[in-house]
Amino acid sequence: MNGTDSSRVSRHQFDRFIPNRSAMDFDYAHFALTEGRKVEECSSPSKLAYRTRLAETMNLNRSRILAFRNKPPPPPPLLPGAHSPSPLPQQFKPFKPRRHIPLAPERTLDAPDIVDDFYLNLLDWGSANVLAIALGNSIFLWDASSSSVSELMAVDEEKGPVTSVSWAPDGRHVAVGLDCSQVQIWDSEANRLLRTFSGCHHSRVGSLAWNNHILTTGGLDGKIINNDVRVSSHVVGSYKGHSLEVCGLKWSGSGQQLASGGNDSLVHVWDRCMGSTQWMHRLRGHTAAVKALAWCPFQSNLLATGGGGEDGKIKFWNTHTGACLNSVDNGSQVSCLLWSHRERELLSSHGSMQDQLTLWKYPSMVKVAELSGHTSRVLCMAQSPDGCTVASAGGDETLRFWNVFGTPETAKKPAPDRVHEPFSNVSRIR
Repeated sequence: MNGTDSSRVSRHQFDRFIPNRSAMDFDYAHFALTEGRKVEECSSPSKLAYRTRLAETMNLNRSRILAFRNKPPPPPPLLPGAHSPSPLPQQFKPFKPRRHIPLAPERTLDAPDIVDDFYLNLLDWGSANVLAIALGNSIFLWDASSSSVSELMAVDEEKGPVTSVSWAPDGRHVAVGLDCSQVQIWDSEANRLLRTFSGCHHSRVGSLAWNNHILTTGGLDGKIINNDVRVSSHVVGSYKGHSLEVCGLKWSGSGQQLASGGNDSLVHVWDRCMGSTQWMHRLRGHTAAVKALAWCPFQSNLLATGGGGEDGKIKFWNTHTGACLNSVDNGSQVSCLLWSHRERELLSSHGSMQDQLTLWKYPSMVKVAELSGHTSRVLCMAQSPDGCTVASAGGDETLRFWNVFGTPETAKKPAPDRVHEPFSNVSRIR
């Protein structure tokens, strides 16, 4: 097939030849197929020459019988006011461009004297957009709106170090757990100590979780205590199920279920309506301490848990039935888990291998991105109130900020330059 024929076929997109009867001469076709052959067989040479000359004169020397193509008729004009036919419905959804995920932190701050202990919870981001971090015996506040730093509190050596920190839902009050088994409640605006809980635990308090006015504390002694911060007799309940340190506590979004993880490799789910005598589910499956707990924001009965160094698995549980829905082995200890507020994605922080943050697509658990930068294991993570930025604190004494979950809906602000030694205005940790 020459180039002209090829372009013609591709232009009209023919896939077969269909005879066009309106362009055919059936009388001549019948004559050519029947009588014409007989005439050629019985005629003399002179008669054949005569018929050939006659056919040329009368335009009867055609050899093509079937006509395969003629010019199609033009489409009828539309009536006045008529609309063009509606297009066929699309079979595929419009393409959604994949968002850009920066693989490097947008800001890095120094965090000297942070306690390199996997079981502690030393970082939290409050609803007022203020980040609290425990450094040694002190709590420092970083205001994300102004990038200003202040020291909230400090304890003596015999009480410290600080072993946990957690913001109340109001974004003003913050709970502080200490190595001496005490729990303190501070007013961040007035820089004033409001209350001290003593005698609830026999050793350090490494995990805290708020549920409105209820502050739940977990200790090295395996106890879980509910404290009502509004009343003088603050202990209003306790949960008994762990034999070793409670290193993870998370209330569900509804406030009806509490998840606890311990150094005994167990996860418990407690129902607030069932009282404190018996767990709702005891989830077995991890083979190391479970510190990472995260309730799914788009499915209320879905809980994600992460195991320590000898386990290294992320598991998903149905908290209505207690069934394990999926288990993913990532090969390194999981220190924290955070769900995206917009996409079906999960962020995990790790240690012992690459000290990275890993973004997963749920439920396929395909890796979307790996964020590297820490040079020691990642101890804690905290999510900004708008859900876009994640702060991670590592054993390398750095605090890093990652724009992993997108851009806020408000007007975009230029990313600030990296700042080192953020607490230089505080002489005691300069």
